[in-house]
Amino acid sequence: MTDTSGPALRRTLGVGDAVVIGLGSMVGAGIFAALAPAAHAAGSGLLLGLAVAAVVAYCNATSSARLAALYPASGGTYVYGRERLGDFWGYLAGWAFVVGKTASCAAMALTVGAYVWPGQAHAVAVAAVVALTAVNYGGVQKSAWLTRVIVSVVLAVLASVVVVCLTSGEAEAGRLDVGVSGGAGGVLQAAGLLFFAFAGYARIATLGEEVRDPARTIPRAIPLALGIALAVYAAVAVAVLSVLGSKGLGDATAPLADAVRAAGVPGLVPVVRVGAAVAALGSLLALILGVSRTTLAMARDRHLPGALAAVHPRFQVPHRAELAVGAVVAVLAATVDVRGAIGFSSFGVLTYYAVANASAWTLDPRPAKRVVPAVGLAGCLVLAFSLPWVSVVVGVGVLVAGVAAYGVRRGRAVTGNRDG
Repeated sequence: MTDTSGPALRRTLGVGDAVVIGLGSMVGAGIFAALAPAAHAAGSGLLLGLAVAAVVAYCNATSSARLAALYPASGGTYVYGRERLGDFWGYLAGWAFVVGKTASCAAMALTVGAYVWPGQAHAVAVAAVVALTAVNYGGVQKSAWLTRVIVSVVLAVLASVVVVCLTSGEAEAGRLDVGVSGGAGGVLQAAGLLFFAFAGYARIATLGEEVRDPARTIPRAIPLALGIALAVYAAVAVAVLSVLGSKGLGDATAPLADAVRAAGVPGLVPVVRVGAAVAALGSLLALILGVSRTTLAMARDRHLPGALAAVHPRFQVPHRAELAVGAVVAVLAATVDVRGAIGFSSFGVLTYYAVANASAWTLDPRPAKRVVPAVGLAGCLVLAFSLPWVSVVVGVGVLVAGVAAYGVRRGRAVTGNRDG
């Protein structure tokens, strides 16, 4: 039974707000950065990788939507795993999400710094974290409004890139031939890296306690946000590949900026840089929002310090959780280069969704109803272990550390009960 201890959050978000928050997470900095490593792994096969990532994401989204409608509480898969599979699996999902997405928050903050002021990237990153934590502290409606502005700006920039590239004399359809340089393994690795950019639809589910009529709103919002993001990603990938080719894209450090420059419109490069910074801000805003809600849910169950379960009496937000997440991300952004965290974050998020699909498997025993969660579960595991080996090793290590912490806590609880 869902734990409802502690004050509840206010339900203020409709379908439009939920879709925008999901888009703010997906159509963010990932599209400005993830295409290059995906092209490096699979060549033009990154388009196949994008399709594979989209299929897995669709399965995850469908499973998440069914579960979120049934359990409309903050915490997303942390809650679903706990309710459907048991306390340990919920904890594992929550741990994977919080740790992976905290690293991703720092990566997004540093992306902002790299585009806005490369020489002072860490300082700008910390300032961005502080500012967006303050926005989230003021209430989820303020966050939804700002996310709507950011999404509009980013979509306008991406549309400009697509139009400029596809209408230029440099675009060649032959560059879209699916030459898979890394074989099937390269396609799967590309899919795993591109999945990093798709993962934002979970933000809708983790905000389940703040959505109006969640049984209707969440199942509508998640597929809508995912579909729009897929269409945007496919258009951008085709446009950039047609100008740079798979090798040029794989070698690019700022692929969209390089593409518009190669297309003969260097004047658009500063606009793309601004768009990338704004996109990273949007991702960071939504990430802090989602991580703080999962932190709230885990604190309610005492998997994290109980003080983090407090809800602000005026703003109706988990203010202590938001401040704690903001502080940790600010420290990471100030001291660590986490640009290599995409792989680690993907591993954590794929673990999170594996638990979501396993949870959805238990909802209905009919075979037809189990196809989607089965495909999603298998896809998550395959993509997770197709990532670069360093990401896999670090990811497994962090999960093992979380499991050890869980074991220690459970052992103390059992001992305390016996002593009592």
